[in-house]
Amino acid sequence: MIKILFICHGNICRSTMAESVMTHLVRQRHLEDRFQIASAATSREEIGNSPHYGTVNKLRSVGIPVIPHRAVQMTKQDYEKYDYLIGMDEANIRNMTRIAGGDPEHKIHRLLEYAGSGRAIADPWYTGNFDVTYDDIIEGCEALLDFLV
Repeated sequence: MIKILFICHGNICRSTMAESVMTHLVRQRHLEDRFQIASAATSREEIGNSPHYGTVNKLRSVGIPVIPHRAVQMTKQDYEKYDYLIGMDEANIRNMTRIAGGDPEHKIHRLLEYAGSGRAIADPWYTGNFDVTYDDIIEGCEALLDFLV
């Protein structure tokens, strides 16, 4: 079983979108038995909150089911539990590495690395543009899934 944890700052926009998108892609390929997919935050700001309405609306508009979710914070134990810890930007990567106490097994990556890009996924909490965020996330998730299978 391949275990993936998507991570962003608050776990209500980008990482929850990535969790729902990746789950959808895995189901489309009938690979559910090969993956465990979840998401988390590096901060405590949104703990317990449901996905942002912009994330929910965007996913619904493209026909992707929203995974039932409440924001949780990444823990040091998540580093041991998951095979891939996927962040959205450099600030996420720094915070993930701090929480994990380092990255000796090279499990921490930015999502768009798998699509051959060095760019970050912009936080729609600040930009308000969930369309651009979705486009980046679908590109990254498709590339990550292709890499893994």
